[in-house]
Amino acid sequence: MEEHELEAWEPRTRLGKLVKDGKIKTIEEALKSEYPLKEIEIVDYLLPDLDEEVLDISLVQRMTDSGRRTKFRVCVAVGNRDGYVGVGLGKDSLVGDSIVKAVRNAKLNLIYVERGCGSWECTCGGKHSVPFTVTGQSGSVRVTLKPAPKGLGIAAGKTQKKVLELAGIRDVWTFSMGETRTTFNTAKATLDALKKTTLMRV
Repeated sequence: MEEHELEAWEPRTRLGKLVKDGKIKTIEEALKSEYPLKEIEIVDYLLPDLDEEVLDISLVQRMTDSGRRTKFRVCVAVGNRDGYVGVGLGKDSLVGDSIVKAVRNAKLNLIYVERGCGSWECTCGGKHSVPFTVTGQSGSVRVTLKPAPKGLGIAAGKTQKKVLELAGIRDVWTFSMGETRTTFNTAKATLDALKKTTLMRV
């Protein structure tokens, strides 16, 4: 979103007003607040450096009284490559509009990812992998992420790799089960696993 558009932004939610007034200054504070994230301007305001990656574009058809209607369904992942990532889906009769809708949806589904060095083969203490083994599920797809030593890279399929890169994960083992050809479910299962990295009790 352009800078002049953010300046002209009129918040409609309580969280948006707190962000615009400067009472909430980081995306971490926004996600931990008691208010739901319902305006993408909040994300654009607090995280202006988000990268976007189109994971899949497919055609979906639906029969109506007036005939067959065709739409594009787009799956998009967004992230700052430093601990924040989201996955979204968008549908429209035009590809461009589908991508815009998917990006908006992904920003509203933004999560924080706790990174660490949980591999017994590596004791660097850096934030290059997941802190412990986590498993996520969406539909029939189950994705397990296991800590890996520094320098291994991301041992994963194409969809999981893009989501993990946007989250800032550089080294990890992944194991998948189910209908992984379904891109959206695979991406959502990976996101669900990443979400569980914040459940560690210190």
